[in-house]
Amino acid sequence: MPSRRTLLKGLALAAATTAVPLPAYAADAGDDAPPLHQMRGMWIASVANINWPSRPGLSADQQKAEYLAWLDLAVQRRLNSVFVQIRPTADAFWPSPFEPWSQYLTGTQGQDPGYDPLGFAVSEAHRRGLAFHGWFNPYRVSMQGDPAQLHPDHPGRRHPDWIVPFGGKLYYNPGLPEVRKFCQDAMMDAVTRYDIDGLHFDDYFYPVNTTAFDDSAAFARYGAGFPDLAAWRRNNVDLMVREMQQRVRAAKPDIAWGISPSGIWRNKGTDPLGSDTNGGQSYDNLHADTRGWVKQGWLDYIAPQLYWYIGQPPADYSKLVPWWSDVASGTKTLLWIGQAAYKAGDPAQAAEWQVPGELSRHLTLNRNHPEIGGDIWYNANDVRVDRLGSVSTAVRDHYQRPALAPVLPRLADGEPPRRPVLAYALRRSGGVEVRAVATGRDEPFLFAIHRFDGHAPAGAFADARNLVAVVPGDRQVRWTDPDGGRGHHYYAVAVDRANRTSEPSNAFRVI
Repeated sequence: MPSRRTLLKGLALAAATTAVPLPAYAADAGDDAPPLHQMRGMWIASVANINWPSRPGLSADQQKAEYLAWLDLAVQRRLNSVFVQIRPTADAFWPSPFEPWSQYLTGTQGQDPGYDPLGFAVSEAHRRGLAFHGWFNPYRVSMQGDPAQLHPDHPGRRHPDWIVPFGGKLYYNPGLPEVRKFCQDAMMDAVTRYDIDGLHFDDYFYPVNTTAFDDSAAFARYGAGFPDLAAWRRNNVDLMVREMQQRVRAAKPDIAWGISPSGIWRNKGTDPLGSDTNGGQSYDNLHADTRGWVKQGWLDYIAPQLYWYIGQPPADYSKLVPWWSDVASGTKTLLWIGQAAYKAGDPAQAAEWQVPGELSRHLTLNRNHPEIGGDIWYNANDVRVDRLGSVSTAVRDHYQRPALAPVLPRLADGEPPRRPVLAYALRRSGGVEVRAVATGRDEPFLFAIHRFDGHAPAGAFADARNLVAVVPGDRQVRWTDPDGGRGHHYYAVAVDRANRTSEPSNAFRVI
């Protein structure tokens, strides 16, 4: 693989020669200052060809075209991050030495798709100024239950004792230390070889209702000292989470590590620390102590899937938001919310999901909880289809300004990029052309362009009320503001890969 610096230079050259325009934003209607940093993400699912590729066996060019369309959608919806599923079933969307090529690429597990999907996916996301989070499923081996259908060189074929059939699917056994290490090795291969911005787990650990999940032999071998099977299983998942944190920070300390669990840790009726809900409990059903991970500081962020409407019994969005906010409060774990774009406008869902503004109401409610730093939308297809205009309503109401992705608290004190120079802001036929130039040794990842009616007042760069564009970085960038005109003052701010910002550039007044 090319070095990170070489890759960035190549992307910078591409950006310079084929500019990718990002949208300009209208003035905000609300009184609240829009945040400068906010997670605006979208899940792109590959398992069962949910999103990308749309079906197995597409040519490399067709797969690339589909992926680029998803990135264009993310830009159109004013997002800043994509979460792309690159290890859906103990397989890989890159040439992995640990696991076979994914069947969702070609239709045949182990068959080379003719290009490197992960390398392409990362570079094209960065070219558009989008952060790329690699989404991994830790333990799922297959969506079908016959080990003989796995590729002959699949680890599950070479180590049949690692596999547990359950519910018509195959899983790695989380209770085996060698399995835990292997899964970590397989995922860390992508982290160390590719310029990804984050390692992301979904909500699947032990399968739901696991009384029939046959790990009795592993429990007999490794379960000494635990009061029961459930406690041992929770410890197995805890070990995976804690060790992944250690390995990610040792290998790539500047990337984000987080999990998007199911939205209910425990119900208050089961545990006084639980939420005022009565739904499936990740602590008991999946053996995932999601609250504990936050309190222990084992994650950079947690993104609970709050896939319920406001007022929904037995799991009310308006009750879960303050509960999760309280869990995250006082910790260094960022809190983002998983939003159910897939339910909005679905005729099979309740009447509340047939209201175009339901998702927008969620984001409005989030404003009352400063612990919440943004949202991730599931899934990409529903963000595109936009039934009832529910997603575009939320975008119109809450994403009127661009936003930079959040800064991880542990990286906030790192050295920010050097202050750039704004070379000019000149009127052209299509608006005002702005040119910014980096002054530091490293290329910024992004440039944030701010526009004012006069000189910027003190503190004006702490929020996004005057932020009009976020432009993919290079040693220099040009961007045209279609709404700019005579008398406007422009400033540029350099943004690095950790989303830290420089001091603002010199001002340039349009004459």
